Amino acid sequence: MVNIISLIISVIALIIAITIHEFSHALTADRLGDPTPRSQGRLTLNPLRHLDLVGTIMIFLVHFGWGKPVQIDPYNLKNPKRDELLISLAGPASNLILAALLSLIIRFVPLNDLSGFLIYTIIQLNVLLAIFNLIPIPPLDGSKIFLNLLPNNISTKWQEAFNQYGFILLIIFLFLPIINGETLISVIITPIMSVILNFLI
Repeated sequence: MVNIISLIISVIALIIAITIHEFSHALTADRLGDPTPRSQGRLTLNPLRHLDLVGTIMIFLVHFGWGKPVQIDPYNLKNPKRDELLISLAGPASNLILAALLSLIIRFVPLNDLSGFLIYTIIQLNVLLAIFNLIPIPPLDGSKIFLNLLPNNISTKWQEAFNQYGFILLIIFLFLPIINGETLISVIITPIMSVILNFLI
């Protein structure tokens, strides 16, 4: 029974994190002049508009998943390079902001075990999603942030490399064990998460 409750809470927390993340991409794009997300129904906090079928199935199978990427049209942006960077940053930033706000509840509001565990899990998964998406490997947000920080000629070369090797790099990061069976992604993310969670809670 405890495992079932833990699974349900994890799924709820992850759906909240993904929804906030994708909605923030859509909202930022809309505010910067691109109506594409609004026309596709992404300017909403309805989780059904943001969940990806395969990503949702993975939530139940491995307790981690992903949302449907928000599509943008750079030609609608006044400053495509700067604005695309801001749109990419919006998702991870929104997860960290939500985690920070919820940490205030844990600090100052009396909670029972169940509600405390729910809020802590939401905080944890929002921090995880933010850090994970900042890794500069496509299709993660970090790759777009990285490319838009580079001069155009260098950015083009990196984009070509990402097109060729991005998927392979992501698989290596996610699944290649390097230290005591831990994957490269966990070795990178775990210490960063610990620092942020220790600060928030």
